[in-house]
Amino acid sequence: MKERHRQSTGRYAGKTATERHAERRQKLLDAALQLFGAGPGYRSTTVAALCEAAGLSTRQFYEEFRTLEDVLAALHLQVNDWAESAVVEALAQTEGLPLAERYGSVFRAYAASIAVDPRRIRMTFTEIVGVSPRMDEQRLARRARWIDLMCAEAAAAALRGEAADRDYRIAAAAFIGSVNGLLHDWAAGWVDGTLEEVVEELVRLLLALLRPAA
Repeated sequence: MKERHRQSTGRYAGKTATERHAERRQKLLDAALQLFGAGPGYRSTTVAALCEAAGLSTRQFYEEFRTLEDVLAALHLQVNDWAESAVVEALAQTEGLPLAERYGSVFRAYAASIAVDPRRIRMTFTEIVGVSPRMDEQRLARRARWIDLMCAEAAAAALRGEAADRDYRIAAAAFIGSVNGLLHDWAAGWVDGTLEEVVEELVRLLLALLRPAA
């Protein structure tokens, strides 16, 4: 494994060393999103190909990342961070609305963030799977984070009398599995329907899980 080169310091071309490294890192992630998410995929991409797509040298690559798998890990987290930010923003904007409106809007915000770019769907549901134990652990850890968020929102809804007062952890895991599977299949062309139809069906599933029994 190659060691990372020592990073340069000082200002150059009006930018600090930190700014330059952040810019190069993002260029590599942007190129990876294209190659992993729309091109040959992670397993068929080399460091040299990624550097060429990013317009950087291999020396610059090793100043930012140790391995290509590190790029995959960082990109997977970035795509999830975009989706999480969209959900958190939607939660803030819908505070106080009835259950159906609130969580319908929140889930649409999540789906829009993931599905706005087919490359994000491939990164979230395909490229990360089965790469290594490390990547499997990261994928499951991120899924656990989504489960925690859903359980917290369900508990809050229960306190308002809008949802059944019960343990939602298994239900949340089941729902997130449904989301991942259906969005993956839709993106692959295996589901005959529009994205809006897919989202509406998932929202119905979510509301059915949360709504108190009659």
